[in-house]
Amino acid sequence: MAVIDSLGLNRPVLVGHSIAGEELSSIGTRHPEKVAGLVYLDAGYSYAFYDRSRGDLILDSLELGRELEQLIPGREKQERKQVVQELLTVLPGFQQTLREHQKDMQFVPEPLQPPGQVSVATQAIVAGEQKYTDIRCPILAIFAVPHKLGSAFQDDPVARAAAEATDEIWTRAQARAFETGLPSAHVVRLPNASHFVFQSNEADVLRAMKAFIDNLPK
Repeated sequence: MAVIDSLGLNRPVLVGHSIAGEELSSIGTRHPEKVAGLVYLDAGYSYAFYDRSRGDLILDSLELGRELEQLIPGREKQERKQVVQELLTVLPGFQQTLREHQKDMQFVPEPLQPPGQVSVATQAIVAGEQKYTDIRCPILAIFAVPHKLGSAFQDDPVARAAAEATDEIWTRAQARAFETGLPSAHVVRLPNASHFVFQSNEADVLRAMKAFIDNLPK
């Protein structure tokens, strides 16, 4: 918001790609009056919109972990009572998230990629994720559904099939959640586009953005 104010911009349309969807949702949640609209370029995933019907293993695990930390000895008795009550509310939802994840895993052979060390930057991004559910401004969400995998896993048919299955399940579900959960959202699906939709499908993206901007309230 400081950048918008310092540049003297009057309700701009903000565009973000990939993890930038998290920042767009933060702005749309906290300061919807500051923007005319938000454009998510393959950026509308769980870090940008939390689907209550399916949950999200990372977000729900982070929330559960924070609650469990509050039970460490040394807390005030009344506070611990409150934490226990909150956990009794959180745990059923976490169980549902695990069931959904287990259901998805039936169709996804593992591992999708060899284990590796997660970067510090990635850890920081994940740790800062929030459950955005109320984004109160006009939205254009463009999804690559399904993604074009290109040369990824081309030498490993099993891993490629796993990646395609994962993409089919989670990307379609998230696009549908964005569409049904946010009344202000217009969702565009681009079949076999890459994650960099503005490169693989430049004309489609520009056309959708122009139509979105032209129809914004004056």
